[in-house]
Amino acid sequence: MKKKVLFLCTHNSCRSQMAEGIANHYLGDRLQAFSAGTEATFVHPLAMAALAEIGIDISGHRSKTLDEFEGETFDYVITLCGSAKENCPLFFGGVERIHIGFDDPGKATGTEEEIMREFRRVRDEIRHRLLEFFANV
Repeated sequence: MKKKVLFLCTHNSCRSQMAEGIANHYLGDRLQAFSAGTEATFVHPLAMAALAEIGIDISGHRSKTLDEFEGETFDYVITLCGSAKENCPLFFGGVERIHIGFDDPGKATGTEEEIMREFRRVRDEIRHRLLEFFANV
């Protein structure tokens, strides 16, 4: 039976969306990944573009809040930003809560190419750290 993991970030726009896509793509034989935010916004187009570059399509994703998962059980709840870590409600009883923090590429400034480079860097860091983490569980 697949383990269920929920990735949390404040806006469910960049990091949590990329983590969901990466986990389902690389670990989908063992995991079923979902993502949510403490507030819903939109899936950042550059998060979609960064994943598309490595063959992962998240164009069908939408930004979701935690309310959509109330009553569901998860094996892991992983916060990806400090705000979600502090604001994560405790209705995930008995679940292993883990924090694996990443910079927010949505806050990057500069030229279009510089901003895209930041999305790629965070994407690669998420991929590396998640694959490393789930290799040991």
